[in-house]
Amino acid sequence: MIFENKLRVRYAETDRMGYCYYGNFAAYFEVARVEALRSLGISYKKLEDDGIILPVLDYQIKYFKPAFYDEELRIETTIDQVKGVRILFSYKTFNEKNEQINQASSTLVFVDFETKKPLSPPAYLLEILSNAANN
Repeated sequence: MIFENKLRVRYAETDRMGYCYYGNFAAYFEVARVEALRSLGISYKKLEDDGIILPVLDYQIKYFKPAFYDEELRIETTIDQVKGVRILFSYKTFNEKNEQINQASSTLVFVDFETKKPLSPPAYLLEILSNAANN
């Protein structure tokens, strides 16, 4: 499954060159990831209320072209794998000309809020995520 999310580069997110500052993409991908899960009926807030947090274990990105102020970006998010306590997401970002400007991935870990130790996702969650994953 591919989940799509659109967002517009705000002025405050650009650097002196007029480019979208590279560090903003981690936040953009967080929005895309949260919205992908929301479209599956999974709420980050409910997960946290249930004592499950999802810290990022790994994040990688490769840039091809810059994004600019006021440009609408389209982010394609996929769940590549759900294995044990880890979930792997991939992202592709496209500009208004439909040119791919970067690709990225992040690995998150299911963690018990109280103990701060990794835990297996609940069965209902594992089923939803596994069905959506591109394993």
